[in-house]
Amino acid sequence: MNAPVNTNASVNANATSNPKADVLIIGAGIAGLQASLDLADQNRQVILVERNPSIGGRMINLSKVYPTLDCASCITTPRMASASHHPNINALTYSEVKNVEKHGTGFRVTVVKKPRYIDEDKCIGCKRCEEACPVFVKDEFEHNFGAKKAISIPFTNAIPQLPVLDINNCTLCGACANACPTDCINYTQQPVETVYEVGAILVSTGYQLTPANAKPQYGGDKFTNVLTALQGERLLAPHGPFGRVLRPSDGKIPDNIAFIQCAGSRDQSIGLPYCSRVCCMYAIKQAMLLSGSLPTADITIYYMDIRAFGKGYEQFYQNAKAMGIHFVKAKVARIKETEDKNLMLRIERQEDQSQPEEVQHDMVVLSLGLKPDWNPEAINLNVHTEYDGFVKSPKAPLQPNITTMEGIFAAGAATGPKDIVDTIGEACAGAMEIENHLRRMEWRLS
Repeated sequence: MNAPVNTNASVNANATSNPKADVLIIGAGIAGLQASLDLADQNRQVILVERNPSIGGRMINLSKVYPTLDCASCITTPRMASASHHPNINALTYSEVKNVEKHGTGFRVTVVKKPRYIDEDKCIGCKRCEEACPVFVKDEFEHNFGAKKAISIPFTNAIPQLPVLDINNCTLCGACANACPTDCINYTQQPVETVYEVGAILVSTGYQLTPANAKPQYGGDKFTNVLTALQGERLLAPHGPFGRVLRPSDGKIPDNIAFIQCAGSRDQSIGLPYCSRVCCMYAIKQAMLLSGSLPTADITIYYMDIRAFGKGYEQFYQNAKAMGIHFVKAKVARIKETEDKNLMLRIERQEDQSQPEEVQHDMVVLSLGLKPDWNPEAINLNVHTEYDGFVKSPKAPLQPNITTMEGIFAAGAATGPKDIVDTIGEACAGAMEIENHLRRMEWRLS
């Protein structure tokens, strides 16, 4: 069947207008959102560029935050809504920065808006296209634990509430176009490039986890019940894929769960010799939440060192021990899967120098490390990076937002692994640095 095609294309791939703004922020996670709101409240015009279909970054994917165990969505969603409705913020989702060049006292930035294959001005977010679509694909937001339609809104509280058509898996059956009440489906939509002139740039591109198979001896890419840290977050989230904590392989309620620390950090063999700082604390947080959800479960954390560095973090660690969570100072050499999908861990305890032993668990969560999520050299950003790939801050720790290029600033995990508290603080400081820079340069939009 030939799919109906909307020939009224809503984009123009040859657009050449050069709109101006005070600041362009790359990345709309918690750092980018906080900085954009601080600058917009000072009457600065902000362009907020996010490569994903929704703003919110990694934090919207989390269950709760440590050490307060507050709801992560309750912290992130209000900032998302404020940024999307602020008159001084232009949020460009599903867009990427292609090139940056110096221009006078500011910059010319080329942004590519990827096609959603819908007319955003016509779409009313009714989800009828999603309901009509017969094709199911893996749900990236749920880290492949669930399925979604080939055309769908990314997740429940996504902003904007606009669907994206997965053109690679679309069968062009036309069901979505037939169901759409506003005729907004456009199968021929193309990317559009726009050049913006801005006075300053903030890099808040966040992090990515080390690959699950970074240490192949743990079976992170082949054993169903070996989870990444973000998969663990989705299991614990109230709006997660299963609605409760279940073992992915068979839906069993796990009663013996292990966390393996430094599964993607402090290891020269995988190219991550540094400590990622947050792994101990997020593992303790997940273990405490699991203990609350599964009161009879045995939960063990295998660690080399526990690094509880922030305010209240040591007490958080002590609370976890008081709850009955087992902390075993041991190295895990390998993981094998049994016939019933349980996991056999070969460990070597460090405190008593005992012989290696094997212990069995229902499910294992790998505390993976943090890597930079973006390479500034790919767009000629002209900022230097450290040996680990994170943006270099030559004036850190006093001015952690300063980079090696005047007018370009950085905040959050773009400059190195850090927790949410430090990320928000750095974003606020970055907004202040940008405001001071614009005043020194006497930047004007007109």
